[in-house]
Amino acid sequence: MPDQLFNRRDLIAYFIVAATGALSNLLVATILQEWFTITYKSALFLGYWFSFLVGYFLTRLFAFNARNTTQSRRQIVKFILVSILSCLITVYGSAILFDISKQWIGILTFTIPFSVKEVNLNKLFSQIAAMGASFLSNYVLHKQFTFRDTGFYDRLKKLLGI
Repeated sequence: MPDQLFNRRDLIAYFIVAATGALSNLLVATILQEWFTITYKSALFLGYWFSFLVGYFLTRLFAFNARNTTQSRRQIVKFILVSILSCLITVYGSAILFDISKQWIGILTFTIPFSVKEVNLNKLFSQIAAMGASFLSNYVLHKQFTFRDTGFYDRLKKLLGI
């Protein structure tokens, strides 16, 4: 059972780690848009890379039994490659879904009770949907590529002449 792709222990551990990264991404992107004149896509991009730092260390510590390995450099290179794909899914997926939702249903907002803060529901749900797609992609790629010795790192070093 430990070698199964979707075993319960790894999936639960990864979900908790990913949820922490997703919350940090949402928080940073929201703060950047509120406090600075920054575009939605730029805020998503910067928020993603902040959550990348959080995610790497938590994934390494708690998911996939990777904390005792001696292949840290390999894992960092692979983690970065997977994260670039994940960033594209998160940032561009969110932006595309946001644009589609604006066209189909218009801008929907919600005022937080007992405050003056308005939440753009189109942006929020677009980002959550894209992060969900990114979660699935990351889980499979990290489990089958990042934290497994596939020979990829040795081939990459040979290709780059390192």
